[in-house]
Amino acid sequence: MKNKLRKKYASKRNELTPDQIEEFSLEIANRLLQLPIWDLEYYHLFLSIAEKKEVETEFILHILQGKDKNVILSKSDFNTRKLHNFLLTDTTVIKKNKWNIPEPVDGIEIPSEKIDVVFIPLLAFDLKGHRVGYGKGFYDIFLASCKPDVIKVGVSFFEAETMIPELEISDIPLDYCVTPYKTYIF
Repeated sequence: MKNKLRKKYASKRNELTPDQIEEFSLEIANRLLQLPIWDLEYYHLFLSIAEKKEVETEFILHILQGKDKNVILSKSDFNTRKLHNFLLTDTTVIKKNKWNIPEPVDGIEIPSEKIDVVFIPLLAFDLKGHRVGYGKGFYDIFLASCKPDVIKVGVSFFEAETMIPELEISDIPLDYCVTPYKTYIF
């Protein structure tokens, strides 16, 4: 069932034009401004995989930089399925890995327990805040290593499914999910 949802939403994303992606991503960033999450210090942000037509996070990055927040970017370790988190600085070098994920080459590593807010990429989510990602479990492993009250914010071009079946114990639900048209609070 999760695989069916992955295919459905990957296909829906593929139908989006570059203009729609930009417009929807900007709308999502504007909606994020209404959430009560901006008085914290460390914000984990994913850099969009353009080839997968993910929500463009450049607008969120501008908000964070404008508010003078510490922005954390991660580098994926596909052997351990862990994310290594680095502080974004003026000297951070970003390179795409072999899966086209833009990542910091290296930098000042930040422990996941320090992170206050995590913006999470996803393919689908439901009305209870459960999400479907690409199926590798990187974010579930990462979120499990964060402090218990870390704020988990999903971003999606599409509205919620009623329910995602086949949940696993390791699946960590979102606190919010923001789409171009609606903000879900779980």
